Amino acid sequence: MTVQELYERIGGSYDSAKRILPMDQLIGKFVVKFLDDKSFEKLESAAAADDGEGIFEGAHAMKGVCANLGLDSLSQAASVLAEEFRPGRDRTMDDAAVREKIAELKVQYERTMEGIRQFSAGQ
Repeated sequence: MTVQELYERIGGSYDSAKRILPMDQLIGKFVVKFLDDKSFEKLESAAAADDGEGIFEGAHAMKGVCANLGLDSLSQAASVLAEEFRPGRDRTMDDAAVREKIAELKVQYERTMEGIRQFSAGQ
């Protein structure tokens, strides 16, 4: 599987990744490193503990990493949670809506991780 095929499979933006990392070899190297990123696990643990600050930190970190890798749908979903829990802002979602957003993010995250694992195995 090529890097571009990976991005098509996982719903990422190959063009966005290419703007930051101009060579496919670099994109592939860094997208595989995303397998080691712990920001989603931090977000999930924080949500289980009702830790709004931890949710913000995990979501904010995930938003940035995903944006740099062209994983736009993940970045956008994480951004919604980061903004909901941004310090100094009033929350606009109830807890049920937050749980739903986290569940939606998890589905996208797992699909992305599986695609990256398949890509990595073929390298």
